[in-house]
Amino acid sequence: METQQELDYKRVASAIAFFRENYKLQPKLEAVAAHVNLSPFHFQRMFQNFAGVSPKTFLQYLSIGHAKQILQHTGASLADTAYETGLSGTSRLHDLFIKVEGMTPGEYKNGGAALDIKYSFAATVFGKVLVASTARGICHMSFADEGEEAALHTLVTHFPNARYHAIADVIQQNALFVFSQDWSRLDEIKLHLKGTDFQLKVWETLLKVPCGGLTTYGDLARKAGYDGAYRAVGTAIGGNPVAFLIPCHRVIKSSGEIGQYRWGAERKNVLIGWEASTISN
Repeated sequence: METQQELDYKRVASAIAFFRENYKLQPKLEAVAAHVNLSPFHFQRMFQNFAGVSPKTFLQYLSIGHAKQILQHTGASLADTAYETGLSGTSRLHDLFIKVEGMTPGEYKNGGAALDIKYSFAATVFGKVLVASTARGICHMSFADEGEEAALHTLVTHFPNARYHAIADVIQQNALFVFSQDWSRLDEIKLHLKGTDFQLKVWETLLKVPCGGLTTYGDLARKAGYDGAYRAVGTAIGGNPVAFLIPCHRVIKSSGEIGQYRWGAERKNVLIGWEASTISN
């Protein structure tokens, strides 16, 4: 006899299949709930528990994923892409891209051709960092261990067609306050990210790990809604484009070992100790 958990799992799997088959229709919560014979309230709660996101957010990720494939691999216009994704028009596609992808569909398609990116280098207690921003927020922060030229080259590969300006702005300065232990202005820091649906979800979950706290790869995978996929989650963590602000340094192995870090295991140790001592003080 099936347990309740097994039954719920089958319902979630059936709902996901329904979403994938009907995303062009942008089905309402009530329609998907009816498909699995549940009330909208109970379906919403069950889906959130299993998938880690709401049904609406899952549909948004699915729609954006399909739109990205069209924009990357075809010459389709934004209007045709919106139609093929089941959205009502280019404005809806635009709004969804801004919410999920952090940029407009045009910016995504053109490698950031419409973006003006300001960047600067700054000295911190943990080494020199490159920090870059758009009008909407921080799009990149990395430790420039291999020199300024190499760090800038890495940034350009993320947005190959953007316009770059060697200018420090207020957005960057607000972000750099965290290195001086001034976290009173964290709410002023906005992020403008480019990544896959999976990466964005992992990075979003990382942002919920409190300063001074630690989590494991397995626990982060579970909280992100990808229970058991700790290796894939580890790869997404390694692709984090914003050092420190998206705190991938707070993820350790379940054995208690510090584990790897994109900018060096030694620096990871120092960051963890610095945060712990700051919180205790």
